[in-house]
Amino acid sequence: MDHYDSQQTNDYMQPEEDWDRDLLLDPAWEKQQRKTFTAWCNSHLRKAGTQIENIEEDFRDGLKLMLLLEVISGERLAKPERGKMRVHKISNVNKALDFIASKGVKLVSIGAEEIVDGNVKMTLGMIWTIILRFAIQDISVEETSAKEGLLLWCQRKTAPYKNVNIQNFHISWKDGLGFCALIHRHRPELIDYGKLRKDDPLTNLNTAFDVAEKFLDIPKMLDAEDIVGTARPDEKAIMTYVSSFYHAFSGAQKAETAANRICKVLAVNQENEQLMEDYEKLASDLLEWIRRTIPWLENRVPENTMHAMQQKLEDFRDYRRLHKPPKVQEKCQLEINFNTLQTKLRLSNRPAFMPSEGRMVSDINNAWGCLEQAEKGYEEWLLNEIRRLERLDHLAEKFRQKASIHEAWTDGKEAMLRQKDYETATLSEIKALLKKHEAFESDLAAHQDRVEQIAAIAQELNELDYYDSPSVNARCQKICDQWDNLGALTQKRREALERTEKLLETIDQLYLEYAKRAAPFNNWMEGAMEDLQDTFIVHTIEEIQGLTTAHEQFKATLPDADKERLAILGIHNEVSKIVQTYHVNMAGTNPYTTITPQEINGKWDHVRQLVPRRDQALTEEHARQQHNERLRKQFGAQANVIGPWIQTKMEEIGRISIEMHGTLEDQLSHLRQYEKSIVNYKPKIDMLECDHQLIQEALIFDNKHTNYTMEHIRVGWEQLLTTIARTINEVENQILTRDAKGISQEQMNEFRASFNHFDRDHSGTLGPEEFKACLISLGYDIGNDPQGEAEFARIMSIVDPNRLGVVTFQAFIDFMSRETADTDTADQVMASFKILAGDKNYITEDELRRELPPDQAEYCIARMAPYAGPDSVPGALDYMSFSTALYGESDL
Repeated sequence: MDHYDSQQTNDYMQPEEDWDRDLLLDPAWEKQQRKTFTAWCNSHLRKAGTQIENIEEDFRDGLKLMLLLEVISGERLAKPERGKMRVHKISNVNKALDFIASKGVKLVSIGAEEIVDGNVKMTLGMIWTIILRFAIQDISVEETSAKEGLLLWCQRKTAPYKNVNIQNFHISWKDGLGFCALIHRHRPELIDYGKLRKDDPLTNLNTAFDVAEKFLDIPKMLDAEDIVGTARPDEKAIMTYVSSFYHAFSGAQKAETAANRICKVLAVNQENEQLMEDYEKLASDLLEWIRRTIPWLENRVPENTMHAMQQKLEDFRDYRRLHKPPKVQEKCQLEINFNTLQTKLRLSNRPAFMPSEGRMVSDINNAWGCLEQAEKGYEEWLLNEIRRLERLDHLAEKFRQKASIHEAWTDGKEAMLRQKDYETATLSEIKALLKKHEAFESDLAAHQDRVEQIAAIAQELNELDYYDSPSVNARCQKICDQWDNLGALTQKRREALERTEKLLETIDQLYLEYAKRAAPFNNWMEGAMEDLQDTFIVHTIEEIQGLTTAHEQFKATLPDADKERLAILGIHNEVSKIVQTYHVNMAGTNPYTTITPQEINGKWDHVRQLVPRRDQALTEEHARQQHNERLRKQFGAQANVIGPWIQTKMEEIGRISIEMHGTLEDQLSHLRQYEKSIVNYKPKIDMLECDHQLIQEALIFDNKHTNYTMEHIRVGWEQLLTTIARTINEVENQILTRDAKGISQEQMNEFRASFNHFDRDHSGTLGPEEFKACLISLGYDIGNDPQGEAEFARIMSIVDPNRLGVVTFQAFIDFMSRETADTDTADQVMASFKILAGDKNYITEDELRRELPPDQAEYCIARMAPYAGPDSVPGALDYMSFSTALYGESDL
């Protein structure tokens, strides 16, 4: 029956489970409660050297009831009455009931008279109230307490065991596996759980009860037959029995928790020290590589040949393709390690890590910037040098060709001009010599342009610093000197012929006409042969089309030229006819010119042979330019897709890092999916690199089909990889902070919303004024007076230890979590030390090796040994050395 009530009933018991004051107590349940409650009371009374045999009889005088309350509460009750009269017994019971009421329990319908009269139902109800208040109510598991907390504890401890499903405190315990699972979870050496069977509940229950009584000091409160023999065991008896298991194991759990806390601190210290060593080594190696590489990139000593410069370009490509990418990855990993280390140090309440001088992240970034600047300058210099050498090779070949043609033309001219054949010549011969000389002068004037071209080419080779300039200058000087000499000799011979002309009167007009027409035609053919054999260099399809058009125009003039050739040959044939007809003694030669019909025909045939060769050369060059144009379009098409794609991904990553869609794990998963898609995009970058290599091998220097260069794509790609890795690292650190500080998702969303609201430029950081406004919006009282400024300066020293002038979201979370979350502080860890040490105030090395994993135990002993005081126990670590080693003197 319901003869009692409690103010805390709703905290640990549903209303329908209360005693029903109008119904009789089930006999089986009454038996179970008698046995269980009696055993529970004796487990405490034996600490005072007594016990009870009959629960409703032995509590009638109130003496053992008061003693029981003193034992379980640790407090002294009022002095009991020692008389044997009913009034004395009622007084003692009332003192006990008053003490129970003082603990916040409201007793309803339970009076001292009923206890003194031996009312079993009232007595059992009173004992159950005491059990609830002192054995069950204070149980707390994951924000649940009392009955729900005890049930949740059982469910958590038995979750790994098959055939165990704890849902209540009655039928869930009938098969005995729940009790066995609780014992095996905490003391696996006591029970061979694998041999237990669900269909043998008596064996399971007897095993659990016997082991608990023998090894765990839990008295046997029920018989196995009591539980198996009822359809629904008494809930209060089972709760009482199970609560004894909870309290028996709670002490061991506290020691385990204390050891785990120390292990956690030691593990974090070891990991942080390893991260510091890894950072120093990686930073040193990377800076040394940059120091060795920059002088190589700054070397601007030019080569004399195209092959040597192309080899330098190939070495530079190998550097870009093989040597630099691993270093980019090392730099990215270095920043990730540094950020992770700083986050872990903040979470451990340790000072921020300061790398060695010259090895800060900013120092590495500065060195990397110098490397990339030198790299850019070196590539530009290589391409300019290749263009210069290509131009020089072309000019040198053109100079040699024009010089050879000119030297071939001047060969024998000086000897001809020095002849004095006019002294013995006839009048007609004199006139012929004079006309011949006039034709030569005309030819000489026609060659003036070639000499000027040769001099101009030589001058340009000198200006471009051609390596073989001395030989070019010597040959040019020889041609110029010879040309000046030819001019002087020509003038001298003309003067001699004009003096002799007065003596000569007749001349054959046909020869004269032949000479006048043959000389220009011969010059035209020589010019045509020179043009047809002239080398050319073009870079675009339009340039080769221009050359092709000019060549087609030249071919269109060949029919008229052929007519002129036939006309000139006709003149010569007419002269021969006249000579034969009139038997003129002309010695078989034309006195006015040295150009013979055979020479004209030979040169004409040569011109006709050169035309198809020129056609073939132009066709091949046209095909090459078409191929180059395809390469430009192919590269441009890919670059115009990849460039915007990289920019889009950068913007998307930036949005993900500041938006609050889902949990941090969702954001991390989303970012890793982005990272995977970005890595999967690498083959397209490699394909573009291959196209770029083909373009450079084809010596293509411009591309009108795209504004993106390979350098833009490379830099964008490297920035994209670095950004996604850095963003993932930031979210991981946020998760680490959230889990370590116990921050809820709603708090994280509130922090992110506040941070984003004041991050007006969407840079991912807050300036000092923005951060101050954000703190004020969250309720911080930071005034503009000196005290407020000092407080804000203190906060800034926490969130911006490196004094960069900005506050990242990670630093913001770290600061807010310090204000809102409960973590393993130094006080908690030192409290754990006291739990392990007990009353000794020190821990022996053997105890550390027993309670901690081997590697962390040895690490702890090695760290503590230097701090042992002069009065320390040999082979032991006292409180002061332990605290100083872990947190330094400032945290004592």
